[in-house]
Amino acid sequence: MTDNGGTTWLTEDEQRSWRALLMGMTLLLDRLDDDLHQACDLSLVEYEILVRLSERENRQMRMAQLADALAHSRSRVTHTIARMERAGYVVRGSSPEDGRGVVATMTSKGHDLLVRMADIHVSGVRSHLVDLVSPEDFAALGRVMDAVSDNLVADHPEMEMRRS
Repeated sequence: MTDNGGTTWLTEDEQRSWRALLMGMTLLLDRLDDDLHQACDLSLVEYEILVRLSERENRQMRMAQLADALAHSRSRVTHTIARMERAGYVVRGSSPEDGRGVVATMTSKGHDLLVRMADIHVSGVRSHLVDLVSPEDFAALGRVMDAVSDNLVADHPEMEMRRS
């Protein structure tokens, strides 16, 4: 259906799929967040920060790059890192490369927490998503979300870092 403004409305099947995506993602992210909170009072965003840092050399990353990689605002990441710093999971310091940027570095305490929580998180992802669908459907989901990401990055090149 198209209105006078040229909008092509979603079909009933498209609307059903769109709403299922929204509901499923909301419930999945809430459940994964709850699992981590119950185990150790760690949020899903904090867990993802630890994961991103663990994948980098010296377990550190510039704050701006971290915000881009998480697709979060810099202020949200700054507030989250401040909480994590108070808990002893990360420290912040000047960039060793140029001294201008702020770098977040995972501490040993943060790494130990990540190692302990990885099983809880991965088990949740597996039981609440991966094991519910066929490998083909899960691969198709990945291709769909890659296409969405590629399209959005093409429209906004500053988002390129968010995909890594």
